[in-house]
Amino acid sequence: MAKQFTALEDAHQAFIAAQHIFFCGTAADEGRVNVSPKDAASLRVLGPNRIIWRNLTGSGNETAAHLARINRMTLMWCSFTTRPLILRAYGTARTLHTRDADFPALNAHFPESFAARQIYDLSVDLVQTSCGYNVPFFDHQGPRDTLEKWSENKGPQGIKDYWEERNQRTIDGLPTGILDIPDA
Repeated sequence: MAKQFTALEDAHQAFIAAQHIFFCGTAADEGRVNVSPKDAASLRVLGPNRIIWRNLTGSGNETAAHLARINRMTLMWCSFTTRPLILRAYGTARTLHTRDADFPALNAHFPESFAARQIYDLSVDLVQTSCGYNVPFFDHQGPRDTLEKWSENKGPQGIKDYWEERNQRTIDGLPTGILDIPDA
């Protein structure tokens, strides 16, 4: 049932564009594996082998730390509607922080947000589809505005303070690089 491809074909890109959520998986060489659900509005397919997604400030910051150790990432989409399908994009990714030279150009692909924390630039080397026959049906009711309101209430300085207080280390104690502070 599973099929593998070396790049995202047009049908894959159309499937990705139709989804409301995707999942990102990363792991360092030791510690916990992280899988996070993400709003599809934070993702852009830039070509058959390139995907970027922007990470807004949130409670954890596992992905950045994992990629600093081992730059591998898996993105996954699954259909919760009529067509049963799971699509995974595997590859290597780089983390761009707001201080990095490439950040503004990639960030321009998204609406403005002072809560933008990182952009992940995934170089896709394998695409796999599988049946998704066991994925349940769910109805999409719309996006949440909770994170946006939380960020607005914090303001730009509050977001930076949050990075300093809560986003510098993973749950396993790995440095995230959010403030470019080396591992002590």
